Amino acid sequence: MLDSFFKPRSVAVIGASQTPGKLGYSVVYNLKEGGYQGDIYPINPKADEILGLTVYASVLDVPGPIDLAVVVIPYQFVPGALEECGQKGVPAVVIITAGFREAGRDGVERENELIAIADRYNIRLIGPNCLGVIDTSTPLNASFATGMPPAGPIDFMSQSGALGTAVLDIALAGRIGFSKFVSLGNKADVSEIDLLEAWAEDPNSRVILMYIEGLPDGQRFIEVAREITRKKPVIAIKSGVTQSGSRAVSSHTGSLAGSEAAYQAGLRQGGVIRATTMEELFDFALAFGYQPLIKGNRVGIVTNAGGPGILATDALERAGMEIAHLGREAVDALVAYLPSAASAANPVDVLGDAKADRYKEAMRLVLADPNVDGLLVILTPQAMTEIEETATAVAEIAQGGEKPVLACFMGEARVEAGAQILREQGVPTYMFPERAAASLAAMDSYRRERERPLFSPEPCTECIPAVRELFDQVRADGRVTIGDAEAWGVLKAYGFTVPESRLATSVDEAVSIAEEIGYPVVLKIASPDILHKTDVGGVRINLRSATDVRDAFDLIVYRAEKYMPDARIWGCQVQQMVPGGREILLGMSRDPQFGPLVAFGLGGIYVEVLKDVAFRIAPFSRQEADEMIREIRSYRLLEGVRGEPPADHEAMVDALMRISRLVTDFPEIVELDINPLMVFENGNGTMAIDMRLVLAS
Repeated sequence: MLDSFFKPRSVAVIGASQTPGKLGYSVVYNLKEGGYQGDIYPINPKADEILGLTVYASVLDVPGPIDLAVVVIPYQFVPGALEECGQKGVPAVVIITAGFREAGRDGVERENELIAIADRYNIRLIGPNCLGVIDTSTPLNASFATGMPPAGPIDFMSQSGALGTAVLDIALAGRIGFSKFVSLGNKADVSEIDLLEAWAEDPNSRVILMYIEGLPDGQRFIEVAREITRKKPVIAIKSGVTQSGSRAVSSHTGSLAGSEAAYQAGLRQGGVIRATTMEELFDFALAFGYQPLIKGNRVGIVTNAGGPGILATDALERAGMEIAHLGREAVDALVAYLPSAASAANPVDVLGDAKADRYKEAMRLVLADPNVDGLLVILTPQAMTEIEETATAVAEIAQGGEKPVLACFMGEARVEAGAQILREQGVPTYMFPERAAASLAAMDSYRRERERPLFSPEPCTECIPAVRELFDQVRADGRVTIGDAEAWGVLKAYGFTVPESRLATSVDEAVSIAEEIGYPVVLKIASPDILHKTDVGGVRINLRSATDVRDAFDLIVYRAEKYMPDARIWGCQVQQMVPGGREILLGMSRDPQFGPLVAFGLGGIYVEVLKDVAFRIAPFSRQEADEMIREIRSYRLLEGVRGEPPADHEAMVDALMRISRLVTDFPEIVELDINPLMVFENGNGTMAIDMRLVLAS
């Protein structure tokens, strides 16, 4: 529990100052002016009184217990102060001071010293290098931010303190309200995961916002987020997810997957709503924080202008929402009430001369229709528009209802008074309809995600011994790379079908094997050092005679020796030629934060160019595997076009589940490619044609 950070009975400020403008003064001032009712103990060996409060030389001199200490002294003195907090029995400490891990190698050592002291005394830390913490319900402002934000239904955590100051300034302007605010800083101890667990039970919040720069334990984050998002929505924005941040890897999957792919998959699987901009983050927060959750995707629109109504319709449909088909009762009532020139079909156009009373009745009729799950009210400031009165009518209609009502008062100067009324009454208002549509779609996405059944992955216990034996043998040979000849043993252990194939160490042996298998056949270079066979001309297909096999064998070996003279050449793999089917890619690269990142896409040599790939973090559910397949842009090709039979969808889901189990059972697998996996028409399954696998060194 982190109650001592948010509901402390007493707070000590270590480094309190008498000088306005200094951090130590600001924190004491914020505690007093923010309305904190507990005991405040300024700590400064060179002062007697600060802002009317008695000053103590050390926390050890404070006569009573201390629940929370806020540290704002130079970094070289922080370990000593933390040691004294431990001796005093302080359970929670916020270290605002900078100069630790963010400052380089020496800073890392200093931060590790703090962690060791905190562990020794069982102290929970927020920071260092942070802005502080705020709880508007206590009330507590243990930060150096300017002013106390208004209370509201939103918890916000940020790894960036500077971003936090900007967000709090937005709140001070009356745009949003917070229950709790935490600047995490370096996260030496308390992390996003800790706050999620603590805030899941916050009775004063309805939504949790996160600004994320990094998640060191991505797998744990997914597990916790899955549980928390069943209780309340979590919305996150993640910075630093470009390809330049990804590590260099050799597999197809690795080259396709950057940190962005891992975070996108991890947040989605945790049920977290991803915002792509700060504007979107707070747009979504307003909808979730102040309105009831939408129960479906059907939206009604009431507008006084046709163009904005059409824009809203387009935006909603692009976002995956439906424009509600109003029932006969609602349409008849609207026709009877509205002027003849108005439109009673959704979007309901109440015309440019509509006053507040016309808006109010139209909203009431649309919102009462059982075919409507949510309402978007659009207002443009025309000559006869009663802006403030209409805003009041919108708020009255929205009050206490079970369906969300969002407003779009388009404009700025003339509509601001109405927008302010809506904000004060808890109705989210947006300048443009696209932002309102995106917020409604986010609510619907969360609703659907919360309805998804939880799952518990089961390891393939009977598969493990055979695979473990193979991996041990590979390591005993001093290798970490496993080519398809050996990898087929792994695939077969996990239920994959593979073509008949044998290793030939000579031309004559290749011909003999080909005749036993039956023509046509495929020849592939067999080498533990050649990762991509086609790059060196190491694959020949559709060989139909002994002469074809002899020529191909000599050519493949010659090319391999020419282009990779240091590679170990075992010979050629003679493989059954598999007719028909569609080629897909299954792969995995192990992300440093989230672990096994599994990829699905169309296979072959163009996958890295087209980048039409879907990702999930293993382990995942069968439903997630199904969604993964349908997610790629080229899914229609798998469904069958121009008379082609559809590919075996369930067999592809099975294949993804087997890969999920394999890479979960064996965390030493760092990269894996099955490319191609041939998928046959419905009911005929799949066959793994080529596979490579890399173990941790």
